[in-house]
Amino acid sequence: MKLAHTMIRVRDLERSLDFYSNFLGLHEVRRKDLGDAILVFLTGEDGHHYIELTFNKDGRDYELGSQFGHLAFFTGNLDAVIEKVESVGWDYRGSRPETGSKYI
Repeated sequence: MKLAHTMIRVRDLERSLDFYSNFLGLHEVRRKDLGDAILVFLTGEDGHHYIELTFNKDGRDYELGSQFGHLAFFTGNLDAVIEKVESVGWDYRGSRPETGSKYI
């Protein structure tokens, strides 16, 4: 298994993009508008790991500590991971039809 991305919620998408792009040197590789939110994926020169900036359009404020959303991992054998998760008694949410993701 390898790290896919980490997600951070942002209040100001343009200001955040300016910081991650111009200060840290990351570049945008993908953007997805979900209707109520915009996801922007950024990566460095090697392109191996991504930061996902999530901007919620509804204007709600975030509490300190709630900006971090999740860590995502790639796996070549999702069934084996799920079997291992179940064997230790962890709960997980079911598949999302459009992505095949599991949430553990």
